[in-house]
Amino acid sequence: MKDAVAPYPCRACGRPIDRRGPRDEVLVYCSRRCRERRISPLDQRLEALILEHLAAGVAPPGLCPSTIARAVRPERWQDLVEPVRRAGRRLATRGLVAFVQAGRSVDPGTARGPIHIVAAPRS
Repeated sequence: MKDAVAPYPCRACGRPIDRRGPRDEVLVYCSRRCRERRISPLDQRLEALILEHLAAGVAPPGLCPSTIARAVRPERWQDLVEPVRRAGRRLATRGLVAFVQAGRSVDPGTARGPIHIVAAPRS
């Protein structure tokens, strides 16, 4: 029986991976879809926009992913909401942002429903 593995983030989507691959290797992507998608220039731009908006100051409850999606593509912005959430998860794994839902901090890898992105609390 394999030992339990501490979760670590997928490089593409930021969701936690809590398993190992064949021959006990550490996986980089959580799925074939993430491996094929990788990180595009648009993904990097979304990360930069999230950090810019947070640096400019965001009123509570925080930055809604749709705000970033509308800034990038005012028409058909709905297609960008999930890529913005993925960008937020990648930033959260680096400790730069946090996700909140109904005023409480939530795990970015498992959060469902409406969320807001806030600057990570300084320790």
